[in-house]
Amino acid sequence: MPAFRKTERRALMAERRPSASYIPAVIPPLSGLEKPNAHSLALEQCDILILGTGLVESILAAALAWQGVAVLHIDRNPHYGDTAPTLTIEQLKRWCVEANQGQVAHVSDAQIYVPGGERTNAFSSTDYGVDLSPKVMFAQLDLLALLVRLKVYRYVEFQSVSNFHMFENDHFLLKLTGASQEQIFTDQQLLVATKRSLMRFLKFVLQDNAAPHKAALLAAHAATPIGDFLRRQFHLAPPQADELPPAHAHARGRFLVSLDVYGKFPVMVLRYGGPGELAQGFCRSAAVAGATYKLATRLVDYDPQAKVARFDDGSRVRINEKIVVLPNQVPRFLQSGYAEAAARLPPFSVTRLVAIVRNACAEWMAASESSAVVVFPPHSLPTHNQHAVQALIQNGGAGVCPAGEAIWYLHTPEPHAAKAKADLESAFAKMENALLRESATNLDDVLDDKDFVLSQQGTPILVNSFKLGESLLSFVPTQALDIVCKIGFVQKTYINPDLSNVLAPEATLQLNISNLGVRDSADIMFLNMPSAEISYDGVVGEVKLLYQRITGSCDDFFDVDFEDDEDDDAADLPRLAAAAHAALDNDLAIDDDYDSAPHEPFGADEMEL
Repeated sequence: MPAFRKTERRALMAERRPSASYIPAVIPPLSGLEKPNAHSLALEQCDILILGTGLVESILAAALAWQGVAVLHIDRNPHYGDTAPTLTIEQLKRWCVEANQGQVAHVSDAQIYVPGGERTNAFSSTDYGVDLSPKVMFAQLDLLALLVRLKVYRYVEFQSVSNFHMFENDHFLLKLTGASQEQIFTDQQLLVATKRSLMRFLKFVLQDNAAPHKAALLAAHAATPIGDFLRRQFHLAPPQADELPPAHAHARGRFLVSLDVYGKFPVMVLRYGGPGELAQGFCRSAAVAGATYKLATRLVDYDPQAKVARFDDGSRVRINEKIVVLPNQVPRFLQSGYAEAAARLPPFSVTRLVAIVRNACAEWMAASESSAVVVFPPHSLPTHNQHAVQALIQNGGAGVCPAGEAIWYLHTPEPHAAKAKADLESAFAKMENALLRESATNLDDVLDDKDFVLSQQGTPILVNSFKLGESLLSFVPTQALDIVCKIGFVQKTYINPDLSNVLAPEATLQLNISNLGVRDSADIMFLNMPSAEISYDGVVGEVKLLYQRITGSCDDFFDVDFEDDEDDDAADLPRLAAAAHAALDNDLAIDDDYDSAPHEPFGADEMEL
C-alpha cells in the first residue's frame, strides 16, 4: 500500500522551507515519504523488530540503531506517528470510521462534526494538521537534551509558549507571563503573608529532590493530600487540591526550572505538528544509523522456535532478539497474549475534544507567539469537574491551520465517559463565551482602574487574561463561534495520569505493560498508549525501561560520539524557538454532504462522515 498521495496529506516539516536557520539543507529521507515504499523487505534477518512508529518506539529504534543493533521498524499505517500522528480533516474522517469499527486499539466513541458541509463551510483539508495526542515540551527536559544530542532538533522547528491561563471563580486569569517574582508581588488577589508563603513553597519546589530535608518531607507526606500538605507546611490553602505532593512537586519543579533556559518562557511546542513530527525526526536518525523502515506493512505470523516472522507482503525475516509491539499494531495471533497482559493492569481513560475555530485567538497568546495553555482546575466548571481539564490552543502561526484560525485541544482524565464529555463541553463553552465577549466588546468603555495593577516600573498590568474586567462578567453572546470542525474520542491507556508507573517504574514494576510479556514467548514486549499528560514527561523514562529489557543495561543509552562539532550546538540552541512563517499547502477541499442539523461530538445521534 503506497504512502498518502500528496493531495491527501499535509507537507511534512522536512518538506517545507522553514525559517529556522538551524534546519539543514539536506534531511535524511524516510521510506514511504521521500523514498518509495518498497514492495517487500529486502533483508533476511534483524536483531529487533519494532511494530509502530510512535514517539516512544521511534526513540527506542534510534537508541538501538546507534549501538549497532539491526533494527527493522515497520508500521501498518501509511504514515508515521501511529498513536500520535498529525492528520488532515480528510484523514481524521477515515480514522474515526476505523476507530468505531474496532481497527484502532483502545480508541472508542470517535465522532467528527463538520457543520454545513462544502456549501457553506468550504475549506482545504490539507490546510489543517490535527494532533491526536498534542503535547508541550519543557525547556529543561531529558527529551529536549536528547533531541540536541542526536541533532534531531534540526529536523523540526520549535516555538515558545509563555501564556498560561487558569479558570477560577467563573472567569479566566493569566497565571504566567514571564513568571517573575514581581508578578507574584503585584498580584492583588494575594495577601502579603500569602505571597511570602508562596515564595517559600517555590524555593522548596526548586530544591533538588535528593536534598535530605526535601526527600524526608516528601516521604513523610507521601499519602497526604496536597491541600493539607500546603496548609501545614507552608500555610497555603489552595482552592483546588486533590493530588499527592510528590506528583505536584515534580510538575511544579519541572515548570520552574524550565524558565529562562532559552528565553522568558518555560515550554515550547513544535511547529506543524506534535509528537508525530518528533517521531519522524527520531526515525530519520535511526535510518542514518542503519535501521530499516517500511510503512503499510503488517506482521501476520511469528514462529517462536525458528524465530521467523512473516509479513503481509510475503517477506520472511529471522528475528534474532526481540519483537516490540504497540497496541495499535498487535497482530491477530498476539491479541490473546496482549489481552492477558493488559488484564493485570488498571485502565485509565483520556477523553479528548478538538475544535477548529475561525478565530486566531490572539487574546490568549503573548505577543509574537502562536500557542497558549488553558487549565480548568477541579471543581471550577458548572459540571463540578472532579479532574482538571487542560487545553492547548494553537493558531495559524503554529503552522497547523490557516491564518486567522485556531485549533483547541481539550482533554481530561475523568474516568467516566459521560462525565468527561460534559466537562469538556462545559470548558469549551466557557472558552467560547470568553472569546466572543472579548471580540464583541469595546474594552475602552468598560475597563477601569481596578482591572489593572502597576509594576515596579509603573507599567500597568492587566489582571484578567482576556482583558475582561469584572464589568464584563454578565456578558451574554448573541452568536456562536464559527467552527470548521469538531472531533471527539476516548482513549484507553495503562499509564496513570500522574505518571507514577512511568516516573517510578521500580516501585510499580507490575503496573506497567512495558514490564510485562507474553506467557508463551519471552521475546515479545508490548508498549503503552499515550497518557493524559500534556507534556513529554515520562517519555524517555519509558524508552529506557524498554532499552534495559532488551540490552540488559541503560549504561550505553545513546552513548555515541557524533561527528558534528559541539560548538555548532551552542550557536544553534538559542534559535530553537524561532518563529516561522512558511506557507501552508492549499490543495483541493474535501467534499462534505450538507447537513444543517445541530449535531456535535458527545451530543450527536450520528456522525457526519
